[in-house]
Amino acid sequence: MKRSTINYAIQEALACFHTHHWKLPPNPKWDVTDFGLGEFSAFGLVLVNLAEEPEYCEKLMYARKHQKTPAHMHKKKKEDIIVRAGRLAIQIWAGEDGHMHEPAVTIKKNGTPTAVHHGDAVLLEAGERITLTPGIYHEFWPESEQCIIGEVSTANDDLNDNFFVNPKVGRFSQIEEDVPRWVKLVSDS
Repeated sequence: MKRSTINYAIQEALACFHTHHWKLPPNPKWDVTDFGLGEFSAFGLVLVNLAEEPEYCEKLMYARKHQKTPAHMHKKKKEDIIVRAGRLAIQIWAGEDGHMHEPAVTIKKNGTPTAVHHGDAVLLEAGERITLTPGIYHEFWPESEQCIIGEVSTANDDLNDNFFVNPKVGRFSQIEEDVPRWVKLVSDS
């Protein structure tokens, strides 16, 4: 992934955050990824770590229409994904191969237990949330032109608790330094 693409994505996210009145903390921790697939416009996400504590974390994310976060699950992390602006689709299922004994998985949507057939997408409008427990596979993408996505979860471990369906996916991207970096990323040394 080119540093120029990363710089532009951060500036685009900041403009969207500003438009929707989201203030970031001083010295935010930025993370921009194409999931190692080399196609940021198709598989990309901008993340800002707002809180990182031993018991919990909070992130603010930004994505454009046509950008997917690839299918993955966590073995330890429980998370609430909250749409802060825009519309988000989240496809969920309870196993990597899609072959379950039960026809549906129960998740919480806006705090209410909801049965969702494996592989169906749940559409969330601004202000709505979905709670995902460990073992629930999910991939998500904006249905609106831009989307601000919040995440509140148990402690986050990007290196050891992201299990992607596609073995080619890598959580952090290799960066080609074609221009000076605008901000330091969590993956920068």
